[in-house]
Amino acid sequence: MASTVIPGVAGQHEGPPAKASAPGFGGNSAGDEGRRRDLRKMKAVATGFLVFAAIVYLFTRYLEHRDGADVAAWVGYVRAASEAGMVGALADWFAVTALFRHPLGIPIPHTALIRKKKDDIGDQLGGFIEENFMTPDVVVYRAEQLDLPRRLSTWVADPRNAPRVSGEAARAIKLAAEMLRDEDVEQLIQAALKWAAEPQWAPPTGRILEQLIAEDRLEPVFQLLCDRAHEWAVGSQDLVDRVVDRDGPQWTPKFVNSLVGDRIYRELVDFTYKVRVDPDHELRRAMHEFVEKFADDLQNDPEMIAKFEALKLELVGRDEVTGAASTAWQTGKAVIEEMLSDPNSTLRNTLSDSIIQLAERIRDDRPLQEKMNGWVARVAHHVAANYSQEIISVITETVRGWDADDTSRKIELQVGRDLQFIRINGTVVGALAGLVIYSTSVLIFS
Repeated sequence: MASTVIPGVAGQHEGPPAKASAPGFGGNSAGDEGRRRDLRKMKAVATGFLVFAAIVYLFTRYLEHRDGADVAAWVGYVRAASEAGMVGALADWFAVTALFRHPLGIPIPHTALIRKKKDDIGDQLGGFIEENFMTPDVVVYRAEQLDLPRRLSTWVADPRNAPRVSGEAARAIKLAAEMLRDEDVEQLIQAALKWAAEPQWAPPTGRILEQLIAEDRLEPVFQLLCDRAHEWAVGSQDLVDRVVDRDGPQWTPKFVNSLVGDRIYRELVDFTYKVRVDPDHELRRAMHEFVEKFADDLQNDPEMIAKFEALKLELVGRDEVTGAASTAWQTGKAVIEEMLSDPNSTLRNTLSDSIIQLAERIRDDRPLQEKMNGWVARVAHHVAANYSQEIISVITETVRGWDADDTSRKIELQVGRDLQFIRINGTVVGALAGLVIYSTSVLIFS
């Protein structure tokens, strides 16, 4: 940071630059440069008032020395005003400068206050916020007055904010995906598969099948199988002919194989059609009986349970299973990120529409808003009652971490322009006070 001249003292610099930018006090910005120019201008103006008062004082002293007892009466009044103006300007320059550094570089006690008292300022600021803003009653009152659910839902439901809602939701999901490392997800998948494989699958599977049978939930599945079987049979003419030609006796004439193939094909189509249209067909009853027996065996037959569990362990333990799960995660993550990057993607539009619909419901439901306000108030009360010290410690520890010199310079940059008016006012008020005092003394002793 550029050094600045101490008011009224040419060539005196602020000191060495800060070692590092403190948190919360970033590097130079366009705003800082503008404030720095304004501060230099105001320092020049305030110093100009001091120099003008000094020139006037020296001029009046010259007139008094030159004319002696014959000096004009007005000279005394001007000299007193300029002298008091210089004293006021110097006193206020000292006061303003002492806030940020040692005046003239001399380590006078009780100067450079911000540098020395930085930690105390942070503690006092934290204590002030804790006593006046972080008490449970104050926090709950402000949370209730804020009416956050109504305000937030009204803003989100506004169609003009839809692009921003979509963008923020997409960024939140992308951030969550970026926080999940692929290695961690793969380990989680493997742990989940291992956890899922530990209990027996056979008895629960049997009970689920038994419940589905009792509720007649498997009939649509059987019907679907019969439909697909009949459709396959209708299109199996070529397959039947090839099988008959290949497996039939070599000595049979070709036309005999064609007759046999046609007969098999017609019987197959007729049979699958009957099974398809007749819910009470004996094959469909056999299917029901097989599933019922299978469900019972899964629960009560040790041999069947052992076979089912062995199949489960073989399936879950295969590298292809965990590899497929990891590949599915990586592929799905890439697809989601690509869709989220496209403002016109179906995923983003659907996500935005869902959020807006939820916001509209909250906006139009005052009882729900009141309930949500209660949730916000309870959360705020819990945080204020249990974590106020931790929140305040963020302020105090952050201030403690700031570089003292950098903090002093930055605070001066923010408020120094206004403080220069103190110097200007000190010059003007001092001059007026000196004029009044001199005039009063003349009236009393003349």
